[in-house]
Amino acid sequence: MAEQHKKVEQGASKADAGEPPAGWTPTPEAKAKATRFRWIAAILWAVAIIGEAVGIFWLLRQRVFVGEDGKLVRDADTGLLREQGVAAEFPQWAFVALLVLLVVIAALSITGSVLWKKANRLDPARKSDTVRFFVQNQLGAIIAIVAFLPLIILIFLNKDMSKGQKTTAGIVGIALAVLAAVLGTSINPPSVEQYTADQSAVIQLLGQDEVVWVDGGAVYHVCDEVSAIQTGSEIRTGTTAEAIEAGKSRLTLQFASELRACDLSVPENADQITEALRAIQAGQTDTALPAPVWADPADAPITVEEAPAE
Repeated sequence: MAEQHKKVEQGASKADAGEPPAGWTPTPEAKAKATRFRWIAAILWAVAIIGEAVGIFWLLRQRVFVGEDGKLVRDADTGLLREQGVAAEFPQWAFVALLVLLVVIAALSITGSVLWKKANRLDPARKSDTVRFFVQNQLGAIIAIVAFLPLIILIFLNKDMSKGQKTTAGIVGIALAVLAAVLGTSINPPSVEQYTADQSAVIQLLGQDEVVWVDGGAVYHVCDEVSAIQTGSEIRTGTTAEAIEAGKSRLTLQFASELRACDLSVPENADQITEALRAIQAGQTDTALPAPVWADPADAPITVEEAPAE
């Protein structure tokens, strides 16, 4: 009987690839894709800030004068001449253009944030590098604030706009700014430490950095016979880095049942490993990944020595 699903191997990561890698790193393709996403995001954000500058230094300075047929009078307090009955107003075309500009800035900011988040998933920062980790993952929200806040403040300070124009433009600006900032914020972003923990678990459980996944899934697996990947799609095999490149976010926490499905040895402390991975995947940095404990030491697919104490 022909096989129902085709198994596709990714890259050069195979079971005979030799010594498992010492730490997680993105694939060259993922690194290049992340760099490309970041450049595009930076360009979009730059255009958004340029748009803000256009709004501040040109659009908000537009005005029309009404009552220009007023007579010339002398101000008794200042001694200066002025036209009585002349008033400056913010033109309607500029008001409409301002609303359009706010929408364009939001679209550029949000699109840039989406691409930046994709780049961070492919090539994350280390959580141990606190400042870089925060800035790299929250840069979308920071850019949104920079691109909107000065413009919104100057809208409310504009003396030529009517009360209705200020209210409308201000509400639209604030709403779009909040939306862009929220969409630019990363909640529980991935880190090198998280990806390394998943990779370390895979190597200790299987003896090599090799996992399986399907295109429609969100996680990668340790067994190609489980029902979760029997979807009719091609079953793909590769390293954890290749799985991340393919859009999978983490190792499944159901690895124990998957090992049983493939008649592989299951460590006695599988529950502890699961809970540790759950905590690390949730962003905790002080959780140690337990070493697998095997009922029979001969069941261990790989022997890894403890690092010497520093």
